[in-house]
Amino acid sequence: MAKIKKISAIMVAAVILCTCFLISGCGGDTESSSSAKATSAVSNEETTSASTDTTDYKSSYTAIIDVKDYGKIEVELYEELAPITVKNFVGLAKDGFYDGLTFHRIITGFMIQGGDPKGDGTGGSEKTIKGEFAQNGVENNLSHTRGVISMARSNDPDSASSQFFIVQSDSTYLDGQYAAFGKVTKGMDIVDKICEDTPVTDSNGTVEKKNQPVINSIKIEEK
Repeated sequence: MAKIKKISAIMVAAVILCTCFLISGCGGDTESSSSAKATSAVSNEETTSASTDTTDYKSSYTAIIDVKDYGKIEVELYEELAPITVKNFVGLAKDGFYDGLTFHRIITGFMIQGGDPKGDGTGGSEKTIKGEFAQNGVENNLSHTRGVISMARSNDPDSASSQFFIVQSDSTYLDGQYAAFGKVTKGMDIVDKICEDTPVTDSNGTVEKKNQPVINSIKIEEK
């Protein structure tokens, strides 16, 4: 398995300076902002497997994200931490909403983002949900470490919809600002491969539609 390419200092700065790094899935053209510091942008130690840290969180569902030409990413979902977020994600997946959508934004050493029906970062489902994170008055202690799945949003804390991202490297500066709701248990090598293989057009990780990895489906298994 190919070694993850370390993100350059220039890319780190670009990630921090780009205030639109997690684009809303609410169907508008607004973009989110970040207060992250450059020293926190990327973990100093990158690994090729999901973090081995264990938690006491009970997994209520497993989401199996089948990516065309890559394989399956299995994600535990923690309903006890983010019940609104998990219910929304599970409902969309069961309805087939994600089938055929793509990962439209990819930054090596940071994350992959998908779930936008428009494929450009401005789309979402028919509704938005409450942001389940500390800055929005919700206790959610799941840290944005490697393998964690979280919801993208705009500046509005309650603007998350269908777009989600999977963290490739520890990005704990996002804690308290975005609704983390699960963690990859199998398939982080696929996340790494997507980051390695996918060409982007700018430092913000924009992927041309012809190059966007396709989500064949997201299947939900209840526990």
